[in-house]
Amino acid sequence: MVDDDRLLDRVLTDFAALEGKKILVHGGGKIADVVCEKLQIVPRKVDGRRLTDAPTLEIVTMVYAGLINKKIVALLQALGCNALGLTGADANLIRAHKRFGAALDYGFAGDVDEVSLAALNGLFGVADALVVAPITHDRQGQLLNTNADTIATVLAVAASAVYATELVFCFEKKGVLLDPADEDSVIPLLSFTDYQAYKQSGVVSAGMLPKLDNAFRAMEQGVESVRICGVEGGRKTAWEGGTSLTFNG
Repeated sequence: MVDDDRLLDRVLTDFAALEGKKILVHGGGKIADVVCEKLQIVPRKVDGRRLTDAPTLEIVTMVYAGLINKKIVALLQALGCNALGLTGADANLIRAHKRFGAALDYGFAGDVDEVSLAALNGLFGVADALVVAPITHDRQGQLLNTNADTIATVLAVAASAVYATELVFCFEKKGVLLDPADEDSVIPLLSFTDYQAYKQSGVVSAGMLPKLDNAFRAMEQGVESVRICGVEGGRKTAWEGGTSLTFNG
């Protein structure tokens, strides 16, 4: 989405119009891939997850925390939304560790240890809108590349301790689909029980699994509502519709 100016403008216009405190977590993998290729670095991914060696870490940090983050902040300022752009390293917001124990070495990929609620509250004292790039740190001086869906989830869970919190995942599909080849086969309401059945039968698989695992984990840990949706031009707001999640049947 961040590589499509038309969609980005629409999402940011709707985001700026939201009242109250809000957080926008972004990625930017497609743009990072383009920069990698320009620098003759071959992007490497396994099951959609980036293998982050040292040169790649430098690129994703520059692209996510620099180019994309500040572009989004500037666009929000133009819309009258006073936004603060940052990463998990800023104000010690998100502490993580280098992924270990996996069969595959993901390099400088980070798994989250802790979100500082004190830092989050302090940052909200500066601006009501936070724009967070998916770069974290280990408190030993090492930056880490962390999945954006995970960042959104842990921030929503942390915020839910103080605020009524809704988590919305926006991506290229209209929602969770019964048939990945049919864009109109959106499941409007998905319970945890149904999710387990769909996962076992293979209806839901591949890249959707981490997103849904994060979504249900967020609800289990205090987030009031979660939706997974696509950005649609014909809707009242950019992220309307999609799939709403529930723990009940």
